[in-house]
Amino acid sequence: MSAADELPELDALDLLVVVDNETDTLSSVDDGLPQIPEVLHLAARRAPDRVHEGHACKVVMDQLCCACHGYSVLATARRGDETHRVLFDVGPYAEVWLANAERLAVDLASIEVVFLSHWHFDHSGGFPRVIEAIAGARSAAGLPPPVVDLHPDRPDQRGLMTADGTLLLLAAEPAFDDLAAAGGTIVKWGEAHTVAAFFYGSGAIARVTQYETGLAGHHSFRDGRLEPDPLIMDERFLAARVRGRGVSVLSACSHAGIVNACLGAQTAFPGTPIDVVLGGYHLAGRIMEQRIDETTRDLAEIVEPRVVAPGHCTGWRAKAALARRFAPGRYAPSVVGSLYRLVAR
Repeated sequence: MSAADELPELDALDLLVVVDNETDTLSSVDDGLPQIPEVLHLAARRAPDRVHEGHACKVVMDQLCCACHGYSVLATARRGDETHRVLFDVGPYAEVWLANAERLAVDLASIEVVFLSHWHFDHSGGFPRVIEAIAGARSAAGLPPPVVDLHPDRPDQRGLMTADGTLLLLAAEPAFDDLAAAGGTIVKWGEAHTVAAFFYGSGAIARVTQYETGLAGHHSFRDGRLEPDPLIMDERFLAARVRGRGVSVLSACSHAGIVNACLGAQTAFPGTPIDVVLGGYHLAGRIMEQRIDETTRDLAEIVEPRVVAPGHCTGWRAKAALARRFAPGRYAPSVVGSLYRLVAR
């Protein structure tokens, strides 16, 4: 039995974007899309600051989240009376994640697992302070430490080689020992597995398409050695299925290709439609932008998701192409503070 076979169908799945490159709480959402703009769910949970002539007055614009180059999503899955929460990546800066989590009224003690999609600073840099904060909140609530789910193949540092030979580096990756010292229970998974009872964590993503050939120019340092590493094989996606809707896929950067990630989800959950495809599609940059047309075509004609929700590293050119293909009705771009509420049908 595969990890996906063990997963129950959910009654509901909430996907809350805690960190993303963009903020946009004013654009309208097409009818029928399960996306709630930040300002609306903020206003719904905020008590009135005063009442004027019968109108509840709520100050909200000073409580909006801050955007930065990175990604983090809090996934909350419900089935019957059982609820599980997984934090998918943390973004680059702990102070941004912690501030946004406070603005979004995130209950840190409720986060059972922190799942890292891949070793890149814009996803892992918020460690270990975010783990420390979650572990502290759980300890105060009498709960065990959070599980920190990591790929075992950790590089020391990564970056992109430019045409002139300059290596543009991300900051060094946090060490396993530092993450454990922050209070997390470290588990290392290189293969597909169940995460927090309700989620599917992929193993290595199969490279199926001809055009999704990794991140051009990407290099990794390991033990002082620099090596080309365009495939980034430690990348993993997270998925969960809601009854009557299908499987939603969280793919933080899609270095394997967003189509390949979705094909991996289809293989894991055969015969189940793809619901929301949320995260970075990594179609920005001159070389990566050459894949936009093929990616958009195959998403529409092969994957056929209910909703595309591109964010982070997707790039404006790819977002425009996706909007032309999927809007209206199936395009709901990811921005910081957005909430996707998926309810069983």
